[in-house]
Amino acid sequence: MNKAGKGRALVVGGSISGLFAGILLRRAGWDAEIFERAEGELTGRGAGIVTHAETHALLRAAGLDPSRNFGVDIAGRRTLDRDGRLIGEHACRQTLTSWDRVFRMLRAAFPAERYHLGKELRRVDDDGARVTARFADGAVAEGDLLVGADGFRSTVRAAILPAVRPRYAGYVAWRGLVAEGALSPATHRDIFDAMVFCLPPSEQYLGYPVAGPDNDLRPGARRYNFVWYRPADEATALHDLLTDAAGHVHALSIPPPLVRADVAAALREASARLLAPQLQETVALTPQPFLQPIYDVESPRMAVGRIALLGDAAFLSRPHVGAGVTKAAEDAQALATAVQSSADVPVALRRFEAARLAPNRRVVEHARMLGACLEPGPRAGAERHHTPQAVMAEIAVLDFMRA
Repeated sequence: MNKAGKGRALVVGGSISGLFAGILLRRAGWDAEIFERAEGELTGRGAGIVTHAETHALLRAAGLDPSRNFGVDIAGRRTLDRDGRLIGEHACRQTLTSWDRVFRMLRAAFPAERYHLGKELRRVDDDGARVTARFADGAVAEGDLLVGADGFRSTVRAAILPAVRPRYAGYVAWRGLVAEGALSPATHRDIFDAMVFCLPPSEQYLGYPVAGPDNDLRPGARRYNFVWYRPADEATALHDLLTDAAGHVHALSIPPPLVRADVAAALREASARLLAPQLQETVALTPQPFLQPIYDVESPRMAVGRIALLGDAAFLSRPHVGAGVTKAAEDAQALATAVQSSADVPVALRRFEAARLAPNRRVVEHARMLGACLEPGPRAGAERHHTPQAVMAEIAVLDFMRA
């Protein structure tokens, strides 16, 4: 412990969950450092994020102001049929932002000299009194607490819970971003002011507006973000999707630039058969669609000794809930509260775990329920979550957590 009675925290993972942990621990009086394995900054990712009242409250708890220039506000949702006709509407006010916007806000709030790039974790040692992180470049860091915030492929989780592995759900999400100005006037009129759904059999498309590059919120300079869930058998279709042009098969996911041209062409051909014309246009105009295989991760523990897991490193929920950022921030807030209330780190981490296991399990289970209609094979009762009314009312809302 340092002279102020607080400890030193090593946060492994410099994305959104790691930044929330680092910032909230520092606000609780801890000396927190972040170690990110990527060599370069994690900026430039434009994937959309649906925010909630809880998201805004957690950003304020981190000392940030989400009330200005945060994203695009919408008043509701609508569903289109295959011919582009309106078949459902639902009022739901939300702010839609981008991963990049949230990351940049958090990154600017964390001291640059305490954020280290190019630090790939190789080993963690916990001797009961201190925890040590050893990195691929030979660097060694010691602390009182180590936080695994390194995503669903977590090296920290592999070290302390090696039996926990991502489990493939049987379908993938194709994502894309289209410049607002590239959309035809008719398509812009029909889709750009709402979250829009289309529901081919055993598939789901949703799209919504987000900021343009560098958080540009000017009309005409924004972008349209879409997510299209499609079935893909693990042994055949997924294997092919994860194979690049050189024949290399990537584990779990594939970098966007390596998605083969024929795979992207097949996606566009499928959109012409299955989606509303307005939504076909968004797929056709996307310069580089990227692939996200859908996995579940559910850890039996979130703390072992002086090591804690949070965010996707502990529990990865399918994107249907739209709670990834909020869930990670709630984990970080609970961790900071626990270590602030007890000088005994293992005791504090047991309190943190007790507070967060049930909420995380609930999110994962709810997301699994919403995605069951997209899985291969019969799923009893799953189709009731695939109607326009159900999808518009249930996707990316947190009412189930407030009940």
